[in-house]
Amino acid sequence: MAREKFHTLTEQMFYILLCLQSECYGMDIMEKIRIMTNEQVTVGPGTLYNLLESFENSGMIYETKVEGRKRSYLITDKGLRALEREYQRLIKLTDAYQQYVMKNGGVSNENNKA
Repeated sequence: MAREKFHTLTEQMFYILLCLQSECYGMDIMEKIRIMTNEQVTVGPGTLYNLLESFENSGMIYETKVEGRKRSYLITDKGLRALEREYQRLIKLTDAYQQYVMKNGGVSNENNKA
């Protein structure tokens, strides 16, 4: 069975949807992500506009206005559900990590022993 599109989100996808909880246009989104992640995650214009188009086509965001070449977007209920699903998935991953570390007395790397 094929996996549903956007079943899991990349970092870039996650942050774009997170930003679109308030109306933003492309350059706003790129700047917000840069600041929000302390420059750890960047989204280039090509990636951003391809993802915005895909999100819009899938009903996860919608265009709110166009001013010349600037297009603004907002997240939809479908997009909010995808964002929440990804957030819950990440929590499960970190919980599993913490449980494993607690159970095994810490993280060790057997391959890098001196």
